[in-house]
Amino acid sequence: MRALRLVASGSLIALLLLCLAWELWLAPLRPGGSMLALKAAPLALPLGGILAGRRTTYQWSSMLILAYFAEGVTRGWSERGLAQALAGVEIALSLAFFGVALAYARLARAPA
Repeated sequence: MRALRLVASGSLIALLLLCLAWELWLAPLRPGGSMLALKAAPLALPLGGILAGRRTTYQWSSMLILAYFAEGVTRGWSERGLAQALAGVEIALSLAFFGVALAYARLARAPA
């Protein structure tokens, strides 16, 4: 369980930092950064519950993360160069979080 929490926390924090760096410095849509960096804000919402190991947070955040997976697939398909590579990292991080969140929620449920 501890390993699942560490992977979930790490992938969520890494995804949050990736979204900020991507849109502000690495490959923004507009030179100098874009307001698309605000897409990182929803990732901060579940962070407290994920770090605390709250099962319900793992459940609902696994649905939230699918939006980031969809964005990664879309931008990976449509962009080239560094932005395409960053989209691949976004896909990997979102899939890692999704899989670990589902596993944690399943293992943390109360016995029937």
